[in-house]
Amino acid sequence: MNIPELLESRRICVCAGSGGVGKTTISAVIGLGMAALGRRVCVITIDPARRLAGALGLEELGNEPRRVPAERLAGAGLEITGELWAMMLDPKATFDDFIDASAPTPERAAAVKANPIYAQLSSAVAGSQEFTAVSKLYELAGSGRFDLLVLDTPPARNALDFLDAPRRLTGFLEGRAVQALVRPTGVGVRLLSVGAAPLLAGLRRLTGVDLVSDISSFFGVLGPMTSAFSQRAGAVEALLRSEQTAFVLVASAQRESIDEALWFTDGLAARRLPFAGVVVNRFHHDLSPGPDGADPETDPGRDLAASLAELLGGHPELAARVGTAFADYHVLAARDGAQLTRLVAGLDGEPVLAVPQFDDEIGDLPALARIHAFLFGSEQERARLIATLVA
Repeated sequence: MNIPELLESRRICVCAGSGGVGKTTISAVIGLGMAALGRRVCVITIDPARRLAGALGLEELGNEPRRVPAERLAGAGLEITGELWAMMLDPKATFDDFIDASAPTPERAAAVKANPIYAQLSSAVAGSQEFTAVSKLYELAGSGRFDLLVLDTPPARNALDFLDAPRRLTGFLEGRAVQALVRPTGVGVRLLSVGAAPLLAGLRRLTGVDLVSDISSFFGVLGPMTSAFSQRAGAVEALLRSEQTAFVLVASAQRESIDEALWFTDGLAARRLPFAGVVVNRFHHDLSPGPDGADPETDPGRDLAASLAELLGGHPELAARVGTAFADYHVLAARDGAQLTRLVAGLDGEPVLAVPQFDDEIGDLPALARIHAFLFGSEQERARLIATLVA
């Protein structure tokens, strides 16, 4: 099994997982590989470190898709017959676009965006970033411009926050507390004005902000538009559950990441979302099983050091250091192998692809092409590459 087989007939690939496991890198490799197969692909990221732009050889990415020039793609060493586009989502700009499209008049949209409360809602409120991510995904999917969209999901302490946050945001906007505030002369605003009057008066003197006025005016102009949030959330949820979508989970081989991967797949199943497989990134492939009956944590290194001592002659210290490094790697490989076995057993036959730990930093197109070989090659090709890598 490989990525082309996992994404066959799919139009959306959602790369999910916790932070720090290489989601942006894997998203870029998937985009690059599918473009090499002749598809028009757009990779969408919310990566403040701008790793995607750097890996693709671009100085910057904006809130609209930008095509990676063919001459840059040639540097990957792959024959690209399709198109690769990329964008770095600007949550605030995307939220603005949504308000412009949802408002009944340009004046209403301008009033919403000019309110100080909106600045917080569109950039700092929990769920707003995730809402804009899936909203942009929905918009691009409906445009028909691309054969495949690859979404590098926002970093989150909990990977399932991405799936739940948009609904929580719309639930907040449709809640009874907000609906009370939608009516500027209603009970909600009167209680807020009375109960918090001393605090709000002090805040107004210090900052010049009239919080009650800002809140009431914001929800007053937003009120008729709250249904648009629910409609968009419902449409996005239907898109994510459809057969044209595939969730690819990215994890590392560490115990905590494997635990989260298993938990995440259960969460996808509970939400009836289409799970395609797991990419285990930075995996240490085993170099040697060690001699029969030997201690796998020490014997391989000692055996190698003894052999090297003969070859290196007068450099026993160097031979010992190499042997120690080999033994340390063997321990890591044994640990990763045990965690991978646990993941495969827990997934009950679902696809798992392992990308090795490379010595060099993955930060440009040739490096992405090295990972491409492990995600897009056959099992036989991957086995050959692993043998070459660890030789």
